[in-house]
Formats: sequence, C-alpha cells, structure tokens
Amino acid sequence: MEKAAHRSDAALGDVSKLLMAWTGGEQSALDKLTPIVYHELRRLARRYMKGERPGHSLQTTALVNEAYLRLVDYKRMQWQNRAHFFAVSAQVMRRILVEHARRHNLKRGAAVQHVSLDEAAQVGGERASDLVALDDAMNALARLDPRKVQVVEMRFFGGLSVEETAEVLKVSPVTVMRDWSTAKAWLYRELTGTD
Repeated sequence: MEKAAHRSDAALGDVSKLLMAWTGGEQSALDKLTPIVYHELRRLARRYMKGERPGHSLQTTALVNEAYLRLVDYKRMQWQNRAHFFAVSAQVMRRILVEHARRHNLKRGAAVQHVSLDEAAQVGGERASDLVALDDAMNALARLDPRKVQVVEMRFFGGLSVEETAEVLKVSPVTVMRDWSTAKAWLYRELTGTD
C-alpha cells in the first residue's frame, strides 16, 4: 500500500515535466501523462458526483472522459505545472456539470433555489438548479473580481490546496485565504439572498 502511494506521488511529480514536454510538441509525453492525470481526474469527478442518486444521467466516467477530451483539445495551452493543469481541469468539469444541469433544468422546467456553497456542489436531480444558481453567482462575482472566482474553482471544484492555488495564481497563500473567505461570504449572500 505504501509503495503504491509512493509511486502515485512520484507520478504526480512527473506531471509538470510531462505537461511541459507535451506543450513543446512531444506526443509521447501525452501517452505517459494520460494514465497519471486520468486517475486524478477521476478523483475530482468522484468528488463532484458524491452524494448523487444511483442511475444519475451523468456518471463519473462520463464526466472524466468529457473533461479529458476537452483538455486534450487545448493544444495551445501553455501549461505551467501540475497545479495549473488541475485548476483548468476543475474549471472544465465545472462547465460540463453546469451545461448538464442547465439542460436538465430546461427539460424539467426547474426553478432556481437559493442554496449554500456546499449544497451546490452536489449535482443532478433537485441539485441541478443549485449548481446553476452557483454558476450564475460565480459569473456575477467574476465581473467584479475574476481572481476570487479562480480561487473558488481551484479550491472548491478542483480540490487544490492553498499553496497550489497560490502557485497557479502567482500570489501569496495569505492572499488566497483572504480571497477564499471573501468569495465564500459573497457567494453565500448571493445564493441565499441575504445582506
């Protein structure tokens, strides 16, 4: 068990090098990168799909596959490192889930409800409108402060640490924590309609 965890940590350490090589045009780097990031994308997707009812129309594997296909299509992306890749992955998964939720709401004629940030993380069924409400709130926040939305995407949707988020955004961890706290409070007010 410990050896498997060590191999996994070592493989994750290689992600930055492989991303740079792939960005530089080395196709074999993508072949080596795929199994490593696929495992991490599944972890992210499981986090999103946690708490969903059995038989939900969007399964973890479908979310991972769709995200992977979109990420591989980002041929001109200048990947900085592993954290940057997973931050973009989180953003892509958010978009996929919101697109799915919006389609689900259109089919069912669902009304948007006010929810907490944690409740909105659970997608589908009656939660679909929650994710749409969260996305609308995040889009409104992005017009005021795009970096705070990036922090939410990386921390909440991507599961990145404060340090990884700071590295991607090229700010201090203190700034990330301040943005995280402010964004959560702003989104809570927006989602609940309170002042």
